[in-house]
Amino acid sequence: MAGQVVVIAKAPVPGRVKTRLTPPFSPRQAAELAAAALADTLEAAGRVPAARHVLALDGAPGRWLPAGFDVIRQQGRGLDQRIAAALSEAYARLPVPIVLIGMDTPQVTAQLLESAIRPLADNTADAAFGPADDGGFWLLGLRRPDPRLMLGVPMSAADTGTVQLARLANAELRVHHMPCRLVDVDTAADAAAVAGEIPHSRFAATLRAMLAQPDSQPGLTTLLPGCPPAALQRQA
Repeated sequence: MAGQVVVIAKAPVPGRVKTRLTPPFSPRQAAELAAAALADTLEAAGRVPAARHVLALDGAPGRWLPAGFDVIRQQGRGLDQRIAAALSEAYARLPVPIVLIGMDTPQVTAQLLESAIRPLADNTADAAFGPADDGGFWLLGLRRPDPRLMLGVPMSAADTGTVQLARLANAELRVHHMPCRLVDVDTAADAAAVAGEIPHSRFAATLRAMLAQPDSQPGLTTLLPGCPPAALQRQA
């Protein structure tokens, strides 16, 4: 398929990733959850029949990186700059439509990503947009990236998605709206909710293992509403 998938992510290093999970998780546990989320995300992205798969990485790649991904270095200070730079560099290397996602939605599937790329590849849409529950977005796709579409968009804010979508509309782009709103894993409650959606994933298995540890932080399960719910229990 004439398109490419870009995953923008941080290397899962304790103290540098998923800091909003601490507390109730330790920095090491937060990094382990981030690594599991990234692994699930890369697996889904890698199954998309796209022309190219890219990881725009802040940090150094490790053994967790699967085969088949080209790694580019993130550039810029704010997330808006990093997204714009990742899209521009990926397009410069291969000028075909791009769909970009983060590492915060391990529940994403290859089918969802393919459904975002196809309208761009067949020229029935100029952009694809997937809203997140926290007011941001989990997916942004463009036939031809233009940094002006992203630069200056306030990131990690309640109106991030609204502002980004307005940028696309003001540029008179035909927007393909994704059919679902996903939860970003930012907090402990988010982690429990997402793991409940994908009980057979690496992410859910990692969370289960942490909750089962006898030396886990006291009261950890009470800090995760409804966790471990039935959906998180190991199934026969």
